Parts: sequence; structure tokens; C-alpha cells
Amino acid sequence: MKYSRLTKEQFEEMHQEFINFLVSQQIDKKEWDEIKEKKPQVADQELDVFSDLIWEGVLTKAKFLEHYSKNHIFLFSCNETRIDTIVIKSLKQDVDFLSQKGLQWLSDAIFTDEVEVKYGAKDFEGDRNTELFGIIQQGAILSEGTLYGEFKEMLKL
Repeated sequence: MKYSRLTKEQFEEMHQEFINFLVSQQIDKKEWDEIKEKKPQVADQELDVFSDLIWEGVLTKAKFLEHYSKNHIFLFSCNETRIDTIVIKSLKQDVDFLSQKGLQWLSDAIFTDEVEVKYGAKDFEGDRNTELFGIIQQGAILSEGTLYGEFKEMLKL
């Protein structure tokens, strides 16, 4: 397995896609129920293959990621070969970017010396999607890139 198995909730949301996947494997409902009961390792393999297909599709389309922590916000822009990163850091320890109050503070303090903003870029060292998946496993979420775009414009990058 290249990525990780989808959660039960994710499988439930993708119920129809999973059915279509099984049909493409020439597995009908009766046969699937039989596989789950008599060959659970084969069922697990099918779930893993489907999960990897879904992750591969999602990661291939991913253009922006965001990761929030108490004192940092990481904004990522990803193209085919490179990832650009804007890091926003609060130099005030009591600010919490995980709260609405902390984000409001950032909005008010962005141009002060209490906020540090850095930019960096690097080429992907290996497989792009695997690297993006690693960032997601560390807590990043997919985004539309609105905040990244605002900071890019503000920093004149």
C-alpha cells in the first residue's frame, strides 16, 4: 500500500465509487460479500487498492495545502516539480492560531514585529504525491489557496 487506507467514514462517502471499482474488477455484491466472509485478506487488498487509487487522484489534483499549529501557519503551493512555502510565525507565545481569536490577532498584527513571515521553495526530492501525503499525515489539509494567494501578493512574490 502506497498511502493509507481510507477511514470507514471516507468509504461510506465514496460508497458508489467503491461499487464502481468492484464492478470494474468484475466483482458483484454477492461475490463481494463472499470475499469479505471467506477471504478477508483479499477483501483487505481490494480496500487498499481502492484507497491508493483515491489518494493518488486527490494528490495529483492538489495545488494548495495549509497546516495550522498554535504559533505557526504553513501555506504550501505545489506544482509538478516544486513546493513553495510561506511560513507565518507568531513571536508572541500566548497567541493560538488554532482559535478564531488567534486568527483575528494575526489579521490585526500582520505588519508588526510580533509576526514573522518567511518564504521558501524546494524541488520535490522524490515522488510528488508521496511527499504531499507526508505533509497531510503531519496535519496539513487541502485548500483552495486563498490565504496563500493573499500572502503571496502581500509579500510581492
